[in-house]
Amino acid sequence: MRSSVPERVEQGGSDALRDPLRSSGRPLVVDVDEVMVPGSAFPAGIASELSRRVLAVAAAIATAFGPDARSTHVAVSSGFDSSRAQFDRDTVTFLLQVLGEGRPVYLCSEIHPEPFVSAVAQHLGVFTAWAAAPAGRSPAVRSEDLPPVLRQGFDYIGSATVALPDFASRVGRPGRSEPAAPVRAGVQSWLKLLRVHQYAKNALVLVPLLTAHKFAPGSAATSLFAVIAFSLCASAAYILNDILDIRADRAHPAKRSRPIASGVIAAPRAAGAMALALTAAFAIALSISAAFAGVLLGYFALTTSYSLWLKRIAIVDVVVLATLYTVRVIGGAVAISVPMSEWLLAFSLFIFMSLALVKRHVELAGQPDGAVLAARGYRVEDKSMIAILAAASGFNAVVIFTLYISSDTVRALYSHPQLLWACCPILMYWIGRVMLFAQRGLIDDDPVMFALRDRASWIALGAIGVIMLAAI
Repeated sequence: MRSSVPERVEQGGSDALRDPLRSSGRPLVVDVDEVMVPGSAFPAGIASELSRRVLAVAAAIATAFGPDARSTHVAVSSGFDSSRAQFDRDTVTFLLQVLGEGRPVYLCSEIHPEPFVSAVAQHLGVFTAWAAAPAGRSPAVRSEDLPPVLRQGFDYIGSATVALPDFASRVGRPGRSEPAAPVRAGVQSWLKLLRVHQYAKNALVLVPLLTAHKFAPGSAATSLFAVIAFSLCASAAYILNDILDIRADRAHPAKRSRPIASGVIAAPRAAGAMALALTAAFAIALSISAAFAGVLLGYFALTTSYSLWLKRIAIVDVVVLATLYTVRVIGGAVAISVPMSEWLLAFSLFIFMSLALVKRHVELAGQPDGAVLAARGYRVEDKSMIAILAAASGFNAVVIFTLYISSDTVRALYSHPQLLWACCPILMYWIGRVMLFAQRGLIDDDPVMFALRDRASWIALGAIGVIMLAAI
């Protein structure tokens, strides 16, 4: 349940925002998303949602290469239906209180077009004026029509920095008393947009190289190029997801600082970077083999489907995440032309299914009782079942590993296959530890990234590596 606006504003730390009576006529600017209940004014049909998102991406890519790409923002509206729209009562009540004290109240948005903002403002009837960021046309409210006091500073309720039409300054975050200057995107912002810190996940492409004992320099070099191709393709997929989820990210306590959601990098510029990353990824993939390029294309198609639709279907979302991790392993095998082991395929699906379920469990554990995980199809009361499924998937992976040890495949690859049994208790310990830490709230978001930062996980991985080398 959303907290009341006075409480939300008080967290900003500004006396003027804590109490509207202390602001002495100071104007209040409100982001349109703050008065809307998320999703209440958008179509429920899957086909409508899918088409809207596809049009949004197409518009972003088209404008990225236009002359006004620097100032154009993605703003594709599904229309406003007052019969289906829901509004945050606490926000509207607070705005009425502010308006009653003689303070002007303005509604603004940089991601919604002017007709949508205007329809919301006229329906509520509590705003002095409203404006949408320019998108190749004149805004609804010109800068000269706005009160001069707005240029001197204003209070703001919203989850991100937003641009007002025809203003060089930007509206500050809650708690700021003066408008802030636009933030230039530096190298750090672009690296964050590309999710370079997530590239470690693509080391899974190297797994077939190790399990098939293909240690020749040529195979190693091909595998490294395959890792680069997957990393660039993954970056393109991350950017696409950020463009599609810009509204949801701005309402998220952590994701609101992402470059696109925070406004540091405009969506059209991000779309341009996405196109470049995707082009480079497939150029490298084709230089390896057409078969590998096909695997990479399948990966991008699946991750795009996940961003557009599949992540909103409970359980299907975690199955897709597990599959995306497994496709990296398949891609590694195809790149160096070795058969994909059925044992490795089964182990990968179960272990990554476990980690995907842990990720959902962590997200649900961070929600208040009775809440619904936004756009995910889960409820907080589902977390106990999610934990059971995660543990079951993880220990099933161990069972598959034990069966693999007894197979003819292992006897052909290892001189001392019995040593591999020592890997089982290490795997059991690691899976149990991840589950325990998730239950205690010690894993903040992604269990894969947690493992990459966790010293015990690295020790466990090193021990398994030593055992496997000794068994060869």
